[in-house]
Amino acid sequence: MIFPFRYAMLKAELEVKTMGDREQLRSMIEQARHMVFFGGAGVSTESGIPDFRSEDGLYRQSYRYPPEVILSHSFFLRDPEEFFRFYREKMLCLEAKPNAAHRVLAALEKMGRLSCVITQNIDGLHQAAGSRRVLELHGSVHRNYCMECGKFYDVKAIADSHGIPRCSCGGIIKPDVVLYEEPLREGTIRSAIAEIQKADLLLVAGTSLSVYPAAGLIDYLRKGKLVLVNASPTSRDKEADLLISGKIGEVLSELHLI
Repeated sequence: MIFPFRYAMLKAELEVKTMGDREQLRSMIEQARHMVFFGGAGVSTESGIPDFRSEDGLYRQSYRYPPEVILSHSFFLRDPEEFFRFYREKMLCLEAKPNAAHRVLAALEKMGRLSCVITQNIDGLHQAAGSRRVLELHGSVHRNYCMECGKFYDVKAIADSHGIPRCSCGGIIKPDVVLYEEPLREGTIRSAIAEIQKADLLLVAGTSLSVYPAAGLIDYLRKGKLVLVNASPTSRDKEADLLISGKIGEVLSELHLI
């Protein structure tokens, strides 16, 4: 049992620590000359887009096949109709809007404080918020190509279609997203590594840092500071120069940088 006085003391200590962490992050951002942001699904959950690994994530829900099987290259080729049924229902969150994290990061880029956003998300919300320098490790739902002739289609070609979306030439229209069993795009990886190597501040948020090779990108940080902001612990917490538990949108909003 915690007595009321002791509880009040513990709460006050936590509030002081929280304020100290925020002030330290604010100072680090203001002093940075080459800041890079690396984000995962947790950045978009504040916009209502479900992640994969949390308690309410897609991996915890029941489908005819596990999500990681449906979203694999081999399953796409074997059963494209079932793939697109799942994809339309669970991967296209076209009503979602940028949240505070997206907006603050876009503003920091415009102010010249943020060099680059590296994201594992495929929702395009960083660009919708105004970010220009975005490296999409896993592609984007907003880009789609015919597998036969290469013709480009926007997301409506998938969202408004039924069954297997077809190009005017008859080929299957495939989302420009990296499926399981597919390699990350070499050019995007090279650009991300180059940005992280130059970073004097790497802000990592909303990612479990458990999906490789993307999670291994932080190993390329040379002399810069590493800040981790996440709602739950990660395997790399001990390596962080600053560790903040929380949602990135809320944390960035509390800094009053814009």
